[in-house]
Amino acid sequence: MKPTALLMVVSLFIYSSALLSEDRPRVREFGIKTGILETGKLNAITDVEGVKVGHVTVIQGKNIRTGVTAVCPHSGNIFQEKVPAAIYTANGYGKLMGVTQVKELGNIETPIILTNTLSLPVSADALTDYILSFPGNENISSVNAVVGETNDGWLNDIRGKHIKKEHVLQAIKNACSGPVEEGAVGAGTGTICFGFKGGIGTASRKLPPSKGGYTVGVLVQTNHGGILQINGISVGMHLGKYFMKQALEEHLEGSCIVIVATDAPLNSRNLERLAKRALLGIVRTGGFYSNASGDYAIAFSTDRSLRIPHNSSSTTLTQKVLRNNQMSPLFLAAVEACEEAILNSMFKARAMKGRDNHFIEALPLDKIKQILGEKKKQ
Repeated sequence: MKPTALLMVVSLFIYSSALLSEDRPRVREFGIKTGILETGKLNAITDVEGVKVGHVTVIQGKNIRTGVTAVCPHSGNIFQEKVPAAIYTANGYGKLMGVTQVKELGNIETPIILTNTLSLPVSADALTDYILSFPGNENISSVNAVVGETNDGWLNDIRGKHIKKEHVLQAIKNACSGPVEEGAVGAGTGTICFGFKGGIGTASRKLPPSKGGYTVGVLVQTNHGGILQINGISVGMHLGKYFMKQALEEHLEGSCIVIVATDAPLNSRNLERLAKRALLGIVRTGGFYSNASGDYAIAFSTDRSLRIPHNSSSTTLTQKVLRNNQMSPLFLAAVEACEEAILNSMFKARAMKGRDNHFIEALPLDKIKQILGEKKKQ
């Protein structure tokens, strides 16, 4: 199939996926409020000015359930105008590409791509091509592509490697500000979370003016297990799906990729501290970083004054960054936004049948309402 025809077909799948998720509410629309901080206008990572998100969803036949999600820190030539960044690992059973250079230099020079495990190499290849194609990048010979993954092999024919370079490039092209599609879309198309259908979720928090008024936005790709909790209530136990319940163990280990964006002026050291706290959102929803889980947080700042030019006539870099003692409100914002993003990924995701007729049910919202209502009466 020609690339143009392929992308036309994929666009139909994107449209179909949107229809599948539109009648399921986000967690706040369902009447559940998590945390104490206010959300941004969209309650999404795109509340951080300049951040854009794009998806390509690939659903074909009975066995292909996968996709790509792109997160762009800004719309310019990010290789020439790098952003401060950090990566923190809670459990390293994963294949996050680009980690060592981000840790060493403290910046990101490409959009962030999320996909399935075996599509990481082709995604990195496409991302490299994207950066090389920019005017001004004609002479560069090294690109640190940042690509994360989770394994969607229960629902998706992952060995078929159905993600192509065109999908990745289209996801970047699709990236836009505004509301972010959630649930079984993009890189979350074939994922499973706490034994139910997982996917892509997002949320944000806005600090009060007295604490700087900064925004923290989070996007997650959920494919992990544990014992699902909502506002401290162990709903997973009530629903009969939880880690070490024998029939479900194969679905209750996996990975969660967390992307954190903020407009706060943070250097890479404090971005790593922010990433570390964001991962606590996994714990607040009942995850615990199991042995076979790749739990990573990638954090970056969009503050324009902190962008790092690839070439400069100056031998020094002067930056104004937030002091350590101003970080605690941002830590709380990251935890709360991650927690809510994970719940949104499940609330928005519909049930799915995939490879070999494997079936994963959606989080049963009627039962959730009953469980939480009964607990409130106690």
